[in-house]
Amino acid sequence: MSELIFLGTGAAVPDKEHHNTHLVFRNRSGAVLVDCGSSPTIRLEEAGIGLDEVSDIILTHFHPDHVGSLPLLLMNMWLVGRQNTLRIYGLHHCLERVESVMSFYQWENWPEFFPVAFHRLPELQRGLILELGDLKVYASTVRHVIPTIGLRFEVNNGERVLAYSCDSEPCPEVVHLAEGAEILIHEATGEEVGHSSARQAGEIAAQSGVQALYLVHYPTIGVTKRELLDGAGQSFSGKVVVAEDFDRLII
Repeated sequence: MSELIFLGTGAAVPDKEHHNTHLVFRNRSGAVLVDCGSSPTIRLEEAGIGLDEVSDIILTHFHPDHVGSLPLLLMNMWLVGRQNTLRIYGLHHCLERVESVMSFYQWENWPEFFPVAFHRLPELQRGLILELGDLKVYASTVRHVIPTIGLRFEVNNGERVLAYSCDSEPCPEVVHLAEGAEILIHEATGEEVGHSSARQAGEIAAQSGVQALYLVHYPTIGVTKRELLDGAGQSFSGKVVVAEDFDRLII
């Protein structure tokens, strides 16, 4: 069985019910963590996933609500005795800064620290970036205020497909990522540069031809769930869900 778990669904300002948006895709071969906002160590534990089970981390871009907790997560993995190699994927813009941050912590001097393999991704369109059991993950650069990737998850040779916009304003790249997918997970921060509103997310879902739209990265104050649903419903006639922390998609 494969599943995707929403560890957090809020935008940059979290609250008690909505941590920063980050996800984990889990199958029998391991777990792929997407971004490291809020407290991934605690959220993974609450989701029933051990730190050793995390085989891969994908960092979509270098903003604090997406990478800010990575140093603590790495330290936690080390302190509980991890020995397996951890693979971390991201654009050069992101990973270069991650390594710079870690150098301030002098992690090269942490004794018996487990191996970390950085995979610097080129700016690509729906390029395959990793395989884990029956899962294939593809990435495309999308349109945010800094270099950012969106993701496409294909299970069992494309039998089940999900796409994730990450932080992005409406763009053809997200439509391409989601073509042929059952579910599009799309941000709904608001109609501003580098972001999308729920209505715009609905437009992308309609253009992509997906069956269902899951909204994430939405404001935790000032916007109601009803407003998000109504906004997406203006432009998309399929199923719309405002994702909540710890919702699971069984794939």
